[in-house]
Amino acid sequence: MDEQTKFQYMTTAPIGRLIGRMAVPTVISMLITSIYNMADTFFVGLLDNTSATGAVGVVFSFMAIIQACAFLFGQGSGNVISRLLGQQRHAEAERMASIGFYSALLVGGCITVLGLIFLDPLARFLGSTETILPYARQYLGIILLGAPWMIGALVLNNQLRFQGSAFYGMIGIGCGGLLNIVLDPVFIFGFNMGVVGAAAATAISQGVSFVLLLFGTTRKENLRVRPRLFRPRRADFSEILRGGFPSLCRQGLASLSTICLNYMAGQFGNDAAIAAMAIATRITHLAFSALLGFGQGFQPVCGFNFGAGLYGRVKKAFWFCVRLGTVLLLAASVAGFVFAPTLVGLFSSDPAVLPKAALTLRLHCVAFPLLAWTTMCTMLTQTIGRVGAASFLSMARQGLFFIPFVLGLPLVFLYFCEGVAPLLGVQLAQPLADGATALVAIPVCVRVMRKYLPEKSDCPKSKKP
Repeated sequence: MDEQTKFQYMTTAPIGRLIGRMAVPTVISMLITSIYNMADTFFVGLLDNTSATGAVGVVFSFMAIIQACAFLFGQGSGNVISRLLGQQRHAEAERMASIGFYSALLVGGCITVLGLIFLDPLARFLGSTETILPYARQYLGIILLGAPWMIGALVLNNQLRFQGSAFYGMIGIGCGGLLNIVLDPVFIFGFNMGVVGAAAATAISQGVSFVLLLFGTTRKENLRVRPRLFRPRRADFSEILRGGFPSLCRQGLASLSTICLNYMAGQFGNDAAIAAMAIATRITHLAFSALLGFGQGFQPVCGFNFGAGLYGRVKKAFWFCVRLGTVLLLAASVAGFVFAPTLVGLFSSDPAVLPKAALTLRLHCVAFPLLAWTTMCTMLTQTIGRVGAASFLSMARQGLFFIPFVLGLPLVFLYFCEGVAPLLGVQLAQPLADGATALVAIPVCVRVMRKYLPEKSDCPKSKKP
């Protein structure tokens, strides 16, 4: 559809159908992005090497750093793009897309160079024990080489989504994900490359996604990323930072929290405890990725309609997503709680790992449905440009609550709760953090909606000259 037709569709189509059309491709994209690392965990787990499985879990926190940079530029530029398109300012939207994309590529190159220079210290910082370090070094080295196109692919996926072209993003990410699943067993077992093969499969697959997504920008209805438009101004980076900082906080703190998790699991357990945390985290991350994809399907609808002044549609879309997301997460939580031993058994056969991973997964499931509310609150505040509220909500779950809980609860159990294993404090940290975040999100979101989404007649804003 052309620019004007897309604008009319985004601002007039029934909310349920519109959210569905935007959300389904983004849910699939986010699930496949999560499967990249989950596939590595699964196939490396077949090696019957707990240290190798732990290495994949350790490097997962670095993958979160790469995603954090990608979401900073992808969602930062994407939020601006959706509002500009809602105001029908196509040329300015295309310039912002180019600035966000090429800035991300430069950052990806810097990550590669610095990461390879400081490879061993980085692997230790991420939580590697002495037995995990050799495998983490091998896996991380390959991932670092692919950092630029990993970041580039995620930026393009986000920008296409904010334009209302999530289908092209799904195709690019989906093809790469399927290729990763095929290449993992070929490289790991067929070529006997072990954990190096898992990393190579991931890097190559994301490179394919990058090429396909770049091609998707050449479609007539999509914004092109043109090198000649890469003339950033300070104000452009300010806008990207405003729109992307909450995502940077969310993903960056997710990485830091995983590092803290690995450290505390190692302190009060062993490689089996680290592997157990990695497996449980991977499973819940898969479901959380689906929720993020659903929220990201809401964002272009929110951005277009907020830019057009259709505040009633913004609120209607928000509550639709909260209700449906809660129901879906509740179903996923029940399934995860009931089938926890079976699910964790897919990733390890080590009897020292399985009970720890199953208990961790069940504890996560208790508070998991609350994430629908907190995630949609964050998406709403971020998309309408309320960077302070969005950043606070993004930092609350993994930063304000999880990190203190995971560092403090094991010590409380160790010194004040005789007979209680300190590792239980590590396992309880995430569900407690989820509950606390849901509570603090209530006043923040209510205030933002009252102040920035006033009750008024829905009349589209006229096109700016």
